[in-house]
Amino acid sequence: MKLIFEQSVPGRQGFRFPDSDVGVKAAVAPKYLRQAALAWPEVSELDVVRHFTRLSQLNFSVDANIYPLGSCTMKYNPKFTEKAAAMPGFADLHPLLPQLKGGERYVQGALEVLYDTQRWLGEITGMKAFTLQPLAGAHGELTGIMLMAAYHKAQGNRKKYIIVPDSAHGTNPASAAVAGYQIISVPSDRKGGMDIDKLRAVLTDEVAGLMMTCPDTHGVFNSRIAEIAQLVHSVDGLMYYDGANLNATLGRCRPGDVGFDVVHLNLHKTFGTPHGGGGPGSGPVGVTGKLAKFLPVSRVVKRPDGVYALDYDQPDSIGYIASFYGNFGIILRAYAYMLMLGGDGLKATSDHAVLNANYLMHRLKKHYQIAFDRICMHECLFSAAKQAEAGVHAIDIAKFLIDQGIHPPTVYFPLTVKEAVMIEPTETESRQTLDLFAEAMIRADALAKADPDAFHAFPRTMPISRPDETKAARDMNVNFFASRA
Repeated sequence: MKLIFEQSVPGRQGFRFPDSDVGVKAAVAPKYLRQAALAWPEVSELDVVRHFTRLSQLNFSVDANIYPLGSCTMKYNPKFTEKAAAMPGFADLHPLLPQLKGGERYVQGALEVLYDTQRWLGEITGMKAFTLQPLAGAHGELTGIMLMAAYHKAQGNRKKYIIVPDSAHGTNPASAAVAGYQIISVPSDRKGGMDIDKLRAVLTDEVAGLMMTCPDTHGVFNSRIAEIAQLVHSVDGLMYYDGANLNATLGRCRPGDVGFDVVHLNLHKTFGTPHGGGGPGSGPVGVTGKLAKFLPVSRVVKRPDGVYALDYDQPDSIGYIASFYGNFGIILRAYAYMLMLGGDGLKATSDHAVLNANYLMHRLKKHYQIAFDRICMHECLFSAAKQAEAGVHAIDIAKFLIDQGIHPPTVYFPLTVKEAVMIEPTETESRQTLDLFAEAMIRADALAKADPDAFHAFPRTMPISRPDETKAARDMNVNFFASRA
């Protein structure tokens, strides 16, 4: 497939710009004006439409393909929630409207959405109060760690360390380090959970808290979580819940009930809102009562007269952590998602997510090594170590799946498992689709035994087959030079 620049033909035109009605040259100093014409491709409207239509057909998306992409929960986005977010009364609101004198009366509906979403997320997680401002999961992590730091400062505690299990998401230690803490990593035990004896060995009065994903990236729920929380609290540490995997326990286990003090959620994962391509995202943070006063401003409140308002009078707040009130369009989709499913529906999502993952685990365990041979949660974790002995690695299986019309699952993560293949089907995939995926994985195993060299050519169906991915990341070049055409 040619680049749009390579399709250029001199004189061909697909769009005509209107004549300028402002004196740009007179208003801008000549040194700031481009002296040479832009090297735009010269193509017709039909060329443009066909080019971008073909590009769209090369994209993998959950609307067209199964997307078993590990910890990111690339789940289906219901069209109902898209319609809710597009309603003019919400979509046409200007974010500065509440700042006008008396402006809050024009945004009562939007403020009610924010207020109710905070309350519902609090009920789901067992948290006392929420902020919806963080714009992504990692942003929520950083906000949560800042809240923990504010608490310890107010208590007069001298805390230096954050404990992070080796099965945690990579953003956990990064967020803690950005907030000024040193990281202590605790290894996993043979069952896939954090080693509680190793935890005891590193717990001191200088520990500010423990960040945990529960269930973790091994797809394992730590049944000793309440005991772990008690140990951390014994040194006045705080328990931080990474909510990236809440999809496994939604409506079944509330983090606040098992000892967590701070929670971040990924609305763009668990609550069915768009995710990918660098955004959009939303990472609300919930806290127990003793941390509520440190939450960012502004806070959405409901006055005794029933009017919704923005409260800036929070003297202990950590301040602003985002512009305006969060990613409102994503919050609105999550609000509609919760309304659509209700309490029983939200429980059903976690039930089906866990059922689907265990179904795949049992279908594939004869063909791939199971990382931890036990009932899994929302994701099943395999190792392709057996196939690697024949020269077929996890990345080769991923490339094979592309040619099968299937987006590859996550490979080589978590780092604790050699040749890791992490599969997360989510709750929305049917048994028929799961069988199609399982059969493709079984074919990959059979081919690895019969003809391992065949994998070196996969994928055959993409414009580029085997780019140097490390070089592409470190030496990115997105410019087109006519001399190369």
